[in-house]
Formats: sequence, structure tokens, C-alpha cells
Amino acid sequence: MPKVSSITRVLQIIEAVSYAAKPITPLELSQQLDIPKPTIHRLLQQLVDEGFVTIDITGGIIAGRRVRNLSVELWQQRQFYSERHVILQRLVRDVKETCGISVPHNMHMIYTNRAKTDLPLQIYLPVGAKSPMWCTATGKLYLSQLSPERRDKMLQNLSLDKFTKNTITDVDKLNIELDAIAKTGIGIDNEEFISEMVAVSVPILDKKDRYLASLYMHAPTVRVSLEDMMQSVPRLQEAALDIQALVYELQS
Repeated sequence: MPKVSSITRVLQIIEAVSYAAKPITPLELSQQLDIPKPTIHRLLQQLVDEGFVTIDITGGIIAGRRVRNLSVELWQQRQFYSERHVILQRLVRDVKETCGISVPHNMHMIYTNRAKTDLPLQIYLPVGAKSPMWCTATGKLYLSQLSPERRDKMLQNLSLDKFTKNTITDVDKLNIELDAIAKTGIGIDNEEFISEMVAVSVPILDKKDRYLASLYMHAPTVRVSLEDMMQSVPRLQEAALDIQALVYELQS
């Protein structure tokens, strides 16, 4: 058998960890990649030291800070950013309200794309801004897509601060809300992050139907009710499919 270089093995490990649906163990990596256990442990320690992977509280291996940062930067590359923005502009033209894309980053959601409405009254959440997970349509949608174990760990580490009178800060009540969102595939923010603002979101998925990002729409309640906004969900889902087609091109 030809000798496999250490660089190839490192890249295989990063790829396997990034694609894993849950934290993966060193033994699973060793078996999946056919790499001896001593070699796996040595390479993993180097990757942990460099910030490419990290170990979660269960001992599983997950993507580290540098891989997460790289994924956001690749998502923001001008060519793909521009193509997504064209889809968002068409969406805003149809639904008449501000729309955008948000992705999980560390313990927050970060806005990566935004196309604003031409209507005079707007909520300003610019590209690059961070928002909490537990009280936004985008963040709750992301949390709803996690396995029960990962969701519990996330909720344990989130501050669950109260932003408005509608913010859900009780873990049990929040889990009920997240279970409902998991069934519908529609994230909802009923004035939970910002008073007098409502929002909905739908998922953008990869080829294996795994969550990648949230496509959102938000508006002031003086103009649109949450019930009104729900009527636009089919159009958001259509736009999400268009964005997914771009993602599939990247994965080809």
C-alpha cells in the first residue's frame, strides 16, 4: 500500500470531524479513516493545539475555532455572496420586508447576508452583527435541528438573558418551543429579541439534508403581524431551495 502523508491524514481528520452529524470519538476516526490509534491521538492533539478541532464535554471531537472561522469566510466569498444576494433581493421584492441569512458561530448567530426593504420603518441588524440563539427565529431554528444531547449542552452554556417580556428563559419551556419548531421547520420570534419586531426563518440544508444556515424575514409589528408573516413562509422556502442549489454546486 502506498504510504499516506501526514498532511493527507490531517485533512481527512478535519473533513471527517466537519461532516460528522455528532461529536466523533478518536476510536471512530481511527476505524473510519483506517489510521492507527496512536497516530490518530497524536494528530488530534496537534489539531487541538492549533485550534482546528476541539474536544466537547463528552470527550467527542468537534470542529474547532479555526475550522468554524474558515467556514464563515468561505461562505462569504464574493462570488457566492453575490449570487445569494441576488436571490435575497428577489425575495424582498416579493415579500416586501427585510430578509437575510444567519449562521451559527460559537455561541451566537451571525448575520452573513441582508437585503433590506424599501419601506421607511426598518430594523437595523447589519451583516456581521451577532444575535442570541434562544430568542431569535434563526437561532431557535438552529437549536431545534440539534440532537437532544447537543441541544442540552448548548442550552446549559447559553446565558438565556431576558431581552423582552416575551423572551423564553425557562429551559423546559424553551425545549417545548424548540420541539415544535423541529416539527414545522419554521423558526419564530414573537417579539422575543426586540420589542415590536417579529421574524420567521426556514433552514438552508446541504446535500445530506443537514442544517447549514437560517434564511430569515423580519419586520416591525406596526406594519406586519406574526400571522401575516407566516403567509410568506412558502416564498422563503422557495428561496432557501434556490440558495441550496448554490451550495450543491460548491459540494459537487
